[in-house]
Amino acid sequence: MLAAVLLLALPFCTAELASTYAGSTVVDSYPPARATNTAIDSYFPDASQVGYAGPTPTGAEPAAIITAIPFSKVENAFPLSMPKPANGKDSTFNVMRHWGNLAPMYSVDSFGLPDASPTIPEGCGINAVHLLMRHGARYPTSGSGSAQFATDLNAAASNKSFSATGKLEFLATWTYKLGAEILTPFGRDELFSNGVAFRYRYGNLLNAFTDLPVFRTTSEDRMVDSALNFAAGFFGLKTYETDYHQEIIIEADGFNNTLAPYDTCTNVNSEDVGNFGGIQGDIWADIYLKSARKRLQPLIRGFNLTTSRLIAMQETCAYETVALGYSEFCDLFTEEEWEGYEYYVDLNFWYSEGPGNPTAAAQGLGYVQELVSRLTHTPINIWNSSTNSTLDSSNITFPLNQPIYVDATHDTVISSIVTTLNFTSLAANGPLPTDHIPPHRSYIASQIAPFSSQLVAQVLSCPASKEPTHIRFLLNDGVMPLTGIHGCKEDPNGLCALPSFISGMQERIGEINFAYDCFANYTMPDPDTIIDGRYPTS
Repeated sequence: MLAAVLLLALPFCTAELASTYAGSTVVDSYPPARATNTAIDSYFPDASQVGYAGPTPTGAEPAAIITAIPFSKVENAFPLSMPKPANGKDSTFNVMRHWGNLAPMYSVDSFGLPDASPTIPEGCGINAVHLLMRHGARYPTSGSGSAQFATDLNAAASNKSFSATGKLEFLATWTYKLGAEILTPFGRDELFSNGVAFRYRYGNLLNAFTDLPVFRTTSEDRMVDSALNFAAGFFGLKTYETDYHQEIIIEADGFNNTLAPYDTCTNVNSEDVGNFGGIQGDIWADIYLKSARKRLQPLIRGFNLTTSRLIAMQETCAYETVALGYSEFCDLFTEEEWEGYEYYVDLNFWYSEGPGNPTAAAQGLGYVQELVSRLTHTPINIWNSSTNSTLDSSNITFPLNQPIYVDATHDTVISSIVTTLNFTSLAANGPLPTDHIPPHRSYIASQIAPFSSQLVAQVLSCPASKEPTHIRFLLNDGVMPLTGIHGCKEDPNGLCALPSFISGMQERIGEINFAYDCFANYTMPDPDTIIDGRYPTS
């Protein structure tokens, strides 16, 4: 009898009582206070003052998107530590790729065109390129689940009944070391490396410029930081500030901005429409986290591991890894639970910013109008979306003759824009169910809008000439089928004749009712069978 009692007590006989600081926030600041001393600046002249640079001849611009076979893929996240799942039964299982929009960008093998390569088809020439990119890895947004988890844990730790053991023992002394909103060091590296890679792939297009390029971003700190890091990688650290013009568009309520359209679309911010993905995701979370709660709750007393807290723990795994390089939260969850989390994020995106939400196509409308304007070299003259008439009416702030366009935006915006573009292969097996993960699903958020995501439009001439004839799209290096666009035919390389694409996009633009989808008083269809990002017309 005594042995039985001892066995029952065993899990907590070595439990660690919480310190009073468990869950508290730790903040570091660099440079240290009073470290700046301008009086000694003269001792450290810059390179232009020192001179003696040695020979500096330049070489030819690279064009790896034409010549690089095989194509160089993004396959790791150096220098981050690679997390392992709790069961670890498959050593090849990549936890990071199951973080949804919090995953570092990786090269997607295929979106349904397995024989297509990101390098342009043989015999074609590259005439222009349009890049839409997401900012790099960041800290959680303000008021995130991770921050709330830390606050709740800190409150619980002040109670004498709180204790943790086993794999949760670290929580007794764990502190919250994450900031909010801004890029992490890894996030800066992502964008710098993307800039370098983009120069290798498309650098030869710089030869076609007659003036300095204009690249765009929004005013949020991480957006500006991402744009500048990309530019430093693309142009070079010494000269990037004078090699191009960085346009910074205000991101705030009341300002039209195609790279942050949710500020001008009221229904996006409503609980029942804009957050419908969160509602659907929570239904699934209660299912996939049952086993995790049953396994982990006995390891902690005085703190209830609710579904929302378990989700926050999974999110904290991702955020700590991209901010600190490693997280003890990662190996608390099994492969199946990481697959469940990935699908939880998929549901959030599908039903809030993707094909299943009636505001998605409207949110992406402004950018698609700008894309068509650039492709046709025709100024926008109808202002019925999130386009900014002041900026887009000027050939200074919205030039139409660039061989390279670079715009920086957010994950939810990329998700909305690919919906507006009618990339129907992504919605092939939607709507998404909330009670199970469908096999061979086509909509995966980590492939659409991970940290530093890239949507690239290659404007081509086939055969190579000065006049463009075709267009195709790469989403994180995966070639996208364009058969959802009226006039675009099946093609093994994802090509669509440029006139057909433009007319198909003009038709799509005409179908989207921005005013209704963004401002009308409607409720979500029940069931929600939307698969094109528009409110049903009947």
